[in-house]
Amino acid sequence: MEGESAVSQGSSSQEFPSKEFPAGTAVCLLCPQHCQLRPGQSGRCRARGNKEGAVVSLTYGEVAAMQLDPIEKKPLYHFYPGSEILSVAGYGCNLSCSFCQNYGISQARQAGDTVSPGELAKLAENSLGLCFTYSEPSVWYEMIRDTAPLVRARGGKVVLVSNGILTGAYLDELIPWIDAANIDIKGFSEEFYQKYCGGSLSWVLENVERLAGRVHLEVTTLIIPGANDDTGEIRGLARWLESLGIPVPWHLSRYFPAYRLNIPPTEPKTLQTLWQTAREHLPYVYLGNVSGGSDTFCPHCGERVIERAGYIVTNRLRNGHCSRCGTAIFGVGV
Repeated sequence: MEGESAVSQGSSSQEFPSKEFPAGTAVCLLCPQHCQLRPGQSGRCRARGNKEGAVVSLTYGEVAAMQLDPIEKKPLYHFYPGSEILSVAGYGCNLSCSFCQNYGISQARQAGDTVSPGELAKLAENSLGLCFTYSEPSVWYEMIRDTAPLVRARGGKVVLVSNGILTGAYLDELIPWIDAANIDIKGFSEEFYQKYCGGSLSWVLENVERLAGRVHLEVTTLIIPGANDDTGEIRGLARWLESLGIPVPWHLSRYFPAYRLNIPPTEPKTLQTLWQTAREHLPYVYLGNVSGGSDTFCPHCGERVIERAGYIVTNRLRNGHCSRCGTAIFGVGV
C-alpha cells in the first residue's frame, strides 16, 4: 500500500526481546526513538501512527513547504555551487530541539496541499533536482523512497538535509538514491542531545559514518552560547570529522533565539575563534548566519577559488581545480 512502511510491531521478539506490549500496540522502527504506539496514536514525530496495528505514514504527500532555493542555502558549498534546487518539506520531526528554527512545521502538523511523487519529480525538472529539507525528511521516508527514483530518472539530483536520526537499515535503502546530504551534528556530547534535543549523539555519528564516501556529504553545527561552543568540544568534533578520511565541509552557523530558547545570539568573534580551531583539522570550514566566512580557499596555496556574496556565487575554478596551483577542490560539480 502506498504510504505504508515495512516496520515491525510490538510483538517482535527480535528487536525487543525483553518487552511485552498490550495487544494492538505497534512499535515504529523507522528511527531509534522506537515509539510504542497504541491504536490510533501517532509517534513523537507526528508523522507516523498506529493504524489497525501497523505503523503507517500519516503525512504521505502532504506538503508543508516548497520553494526554489540556491543550493548554498542547504547549506551545500561543494555540490554544484551556484545552482538552484527545488526544496520540499513534509510535517514532523523525531527530535524536539528547543532552538528549532522551523518549529512551525517540524513540531506541528496542519492540513495543506498534497502532491504525488510523480508530480513532485516533474516540478523539480527545471532545477538541479529535489531537496528534502526544512523539517526532518526521514520521517517522510515513504515519500523520499517513492520520489527519489523518479527524480533520478528525469536526470535530477536528490539531496537530503537531515538531523541524521534514522535506523541504519532504512538509511541504507535510501543511500543509492541520494546524491548529497547535509547532516546536522547539533553538538558533540550526549548531554547536549539529551538536554536540548531529546535524542542521542551516537545515533547521528553512526549515520554520518554510514554516509561518508557513499554520497556527497557536508555537516552543519548551530553554535549556541554556553551550550555547544566550547573550544575543546569543537576541536573534538573537528578531529572526529577528520577521521572520516574525506574532507567533509563543515558549516558553523550563528544561533539566534528561536522557539523555546532565549539565549542571546552567538557573538561573531566566538564563531571566528571556533572557525580557526576547526581549520587546524579540516580544509573547508564555513561560517553561516554572519557576514563573511563563506568563501572557499584552495587548501594548498590559499587562493580564493569560490567567492560568495550572499547567494551570488563567483566560481574561479578551472574544471574543479585551483586556477593558481592546480590543486583539486573537493566536491561534485565544482
